[in-house]
Amino acid sequence: MSGNAREAIVAAGRLSAQAHGYGGLNMRELAAEVGIKAASIYHHFPSKADLAAAIAKRYWQDTKAWLEDVADIKSDPKAALRKYPETFRMSLENGNRLCLGSFLGAEYDDLPEQVRTEVQTFADVNIAWLAERLVDAGLADQKASAARARAIFAAVAGAQLLARSRADISLFDTMIQSYQEAGLLPGG
Repeated sequence: MSGNAREAIVAAGRLSAQAHGYGGLNMRELAAEVGIKAASIYHHFPSKADLAAAIAKRYWQDTKAWLEDVADIKSDPKAALRKYPETFRMSLENGNRLCLGSFLGAEYDDLPEQVRTEVQTFADVNIAWLAERLVDAGLADQKASAARARAIFAAVAGAQLLARSRADISLFDTMIQSYQEAGLLPGG
């Protein structure tokens, strides 16, 4: 039960953080949502910072696993690059939420150090994956791939932010299409 409670807290915390950021993580509300006492959260996570770091770490681990699946399923690196924006789109589909890495990244100055580290790792995981696919697809050489990968990551995250601020997922789709037309992402 203890492991299940921990997982339930992380899952509920992720949804809360995606909707409200680090500042919106409320231990009492999470406890009520999970069906435990607020003091029980502290059994699993001694502080809000520990909880947020665990949520952020799980988020980048889940993202990395999803990206690895995309690379494996889509043995064509251009097809994998075309599928990449879906990970950001899925957050919008889930209650108009924002990518956790983006939300916490926007709060970077106010985050505890252990949360900052996990947020940076999220960006690093995305950029490394993109850079590798760009090289594999022949769209960038090893030297230029990291810069283009950062541009793609920033562009897709920005498209998500704009779409969320308008509560309009079609805006996200339109922006991704424009990135394809401009050549930032391979077209379909």
